[in-house]
Amino acid sequence: MKPPLRLAIAGLGTVGLGVVQLLQRNAELLEQRSGRRLVLGAVAARDRRRDRGVDLKAVRWFGDAAAMAGDPEIDVVVELIGGAEGVARAVVETALDQGKPVVTANKALMAQHGAALARRAEERGVTLAFEAAVAGGIPIIKALREGLAANTVTRLYGILNGTCNYILTTMRESGREFAEVLAEAQKLGYAEADPSFDIDGVDAAHKLAILTSVAFGGEVDFAGVHIEGIRHISAVDIDFAAELGYRIKLLGLARLTEHGVEQRVHACMVPRTTPIAHVEGVFNAVVAEGDFAGRIVLEGRGAGAGPTASAVVADIIDIATGRRTPTFGVPASALRKRPAAPMAHHQGAYYIRLMVVDRPGVIADITAALRDEQVSLESMIQRGRAPGEAVPVVLTTHLTEEAAMRRALDRISRLDTVLEPPRMIRIEDL
Repeated sequence: MKPPLRLAIAGLGTVGLGVVQLLQRNAELLEQRSGRRLVLGAVAARDRRRDRGVDLKAVRWFGDAAAMAGDPEIDVVVELIGGAEGVARAVVETALDQGKPVVTANKALMAQHGAALARRAEERGVTLAFEAAVAGGIPIIKALREGLAANTVTRLYGILNGTCNYILTTMRESGREFAEVLAEAQKLGYAEADPSFDIDGVDAAHKLAILTSVAFGGEVDFAGVHIEGIRHISAVDIDFAAELGYRIKLLGLARLTEHGVEQRVHACMVPRTTPIAHVEGVFNAVVAEGDFAGRIVLEGRGAGAGPTASAVVADIIDIATGRRTPTFGVPASALRKRPAAPMAHHQGAYYIRLMVVDRPGVIADITAALRDEQVSLESMIQRGRAPGEAVPVVLTTHLTEEAAMRRALDRISRLDTVLEPPRMIRIEDL
């Protein structure tokens, strides 16, 4: 039997406590699967006096997490503090520089510094593992890096933020507006007091940038992700989506194009018949398409103490058994710098909702703007007649270039009969 693997955990928040509980509850199982005991030797957290509901009497406490990472009595450092800079980054860099494997759930750190940290880890010959940074308990990093290692991945997309998925699901089921459902999600603990990181798409963009790197073998390029959130989605849009045969989801999507790597996070209308349309509530799902394996779909809980701890400890077991793969699936030196595909070149179909004054000539002016930009209409919904009143008009288009769509909408928004900015949602053929 190999000697025990001595672990240090930086951060005892929700996930950190979940890892402690998992190590304690499943100790025998973990030893069988690792071939050695996993021993929690040290932790770093702000308040030692706080009752966290777990027995930590035999564990050494550190006030300085970076000092703990360099402690010679520690074999593996688990970083669960979060954030792209500051203490979290110092912990990871210190551990790697000391030749210690690192396990992290820090999506912001990996999205913004992943390539540099991967090079650092490989120079020291140690593992940098981050399964828990994307989609909680869903083993999507392993699936891409190992299960699909023989494939060229052609496309990747998914629901990467449970808060947004919960809000959109509840809006559809209840008919309520965004602000009311967001407030409910905050009361239930599904959304933070400041929810902007989630609802503005940043959290999903961090995860997408990481997945894109693993899938396509390029350097992580968070700056190259086009990001939109869901604040603009209304109950009216959700109702029209249902009438048209769609559901609205916040998706992260990535693929290689002739213009470079396309990475997008935004609300999408997806056909109601597709599997991802039925992923509801706080659940996440990721779809990857390989040239030989075809389409694979993974679904599960994307956050929370249990699922994220499961992913963290799975990485620890890999380290304990000596299983090691390059951080992003290929050696860091082989990660390519790919250009980001400009969003203006995106080709897709669109849903447009307008609030207009019901009077003769309105539709003719709108369709003229679309015609002049070579945008072809697929369908139009206009409710009854209400002369002189404000009425909704919904349009869907055939495939067109984003730049053309934007020019047409800019022209339409300047019509005196259009009473508010046009609402645009991209339609995805999945």
